[in-house]
Amino acid sequence: MNLQKLKEILLTIFKWIFICVLIGFFSGSASAFFLVSLEFVTQFRIQHQWIIWLLPLGGLLVGFSYYYWGESVVKGNNLLLEEYENPQKVIPLKMAPLVLLGTLLTHLFGGSAGREGTAVQMGGAIADQFTKLFKLDNSERKILIILGISAGFASVFGTPLAGAIFALEVLYFSKINFKSIVLSFLVAYVAYFTVEFWQVKHTHYNIPVVPEFNFSTLLYTIIIGILSGLAALLFSRNAHFWNSFFSKNIKFPPLRPFIGGTILAIAFAGFGLTKFSGLGVPVIVDSFSNSNPWYDFLLKILFTGFTLGAGFKGGEVTPLFFVGATLGSALSLIIPMPIALLAGLGFVAVFSGATHTPIACTIMGIELFGIQPGIFIVIACTIAYFSSGPVGIYKSQIVKGAKYKLYQKLQRKELENL
Repeated sequence: MNLQKLKEILLTIFKWIFICVLIGFFSGSASAFFLVSLEFVTQFRIQHQWIIWLLPLGGLLVGFSYYYWGESVVKGNNLLLEEYENPQKVIPLKMAPLVLLGTLLTHLFGGSAGREGTAVQMGGAIADQFTKLFKLDNSERKILIILGISAGFASVFGTPLAGAIFALEVLYFSKINFKSIVLSFLVAYVAYFTVEFWQVKHTHYNIPVVPEFNFSTLLYTIIIGILSGLAALLFSRNAHFWNSFFSKNIKFPPLRPFIGGTILAIAFAGFGLTKFSGLGVPVIVDSFSNSNPWYDFLLKILFTGFTLGAGFKGGEVTPLFFVGATLGSALSLIIPMPIALLAGLGFVAVFSGATHTPIACTIMGIELFGIQPGIFIVIACTIAYFSSGPVGIYKSQIVKGAKYKLYQKLQRKELENL
């Protein structure tokens, strides 16, 4: 290797390390600001429950902001997936402030939504701006999108390993090169430590008792995995249904969250269902120690799909945590395993099924709950992944790998039997 070639390699390495540091810092800082702001609006809503009646007004603000300024970024996470698969043009930076404002308004007035979509979109929009700055081609731009997703996910949940793998897995591994893997981990940790630097805390969960792994606990874990996969399937189908319903029946986009917000306000404030508004983190935490009614997870599925389908902003992952944790908690009444373990397994398994990312969800479970319940987490996430069907929460996600091949075989068999 001559000196010139070595110099080029070193410059390339330095360039990508520099890009990772910049993306990690800016995305992590954006997530830190978002988390602090989200906590503020959530506490304000909790202390002033009457504000839920203004949810239609919040919906109107979100609707008009995207109608006039955000038409090019309204697809959200799906836009990131589409640009990765078929690069067309740089994602507008306005995606970041629009989704930030939309999510804060959604949570201030009580919409049932999450937060990962916001952090991932902010990270993706920030990362893609470096395309022009460093004059990157389409293949290099794909790496930027991976880095943005990784940084956003890792920083908002405080799980750098899961964030790095999620960015790779959600875009399917077959098109990922080794450079992307290394850089995804690097940017995830930069973003994670940036949030730590700003002294923003994440929610902590605990599984104090883990039973012995034997045939009976294996059987129960498989049952949890299957039920979590079916819950994920229901969540995805419900979300797509309401999105299609509002699009077909209400032609003027700003009216969708206004009408949807009116119905949600009546349900939450009028019928005392405020536990299903917002993120629902207190309910998730409580699920690790107290059994939930069997219908809680179903109502969260309904309200989240309705909220996002109507055009409010946020994400699906924290509601998926809610669905999984409350499902596992309710099952503690009939499955003789520790309630915290059941809630924890549901927490990550429903997420696994809905996003087709069993590896990232397994790593997330270990990061959140420790290595001790690891074998249970692996099994539950894998079973949920295979039992959740071919359609996930992201319409533009391309499903590959073992699950894809399994459903292809099942479809061929169905055609042969006709």
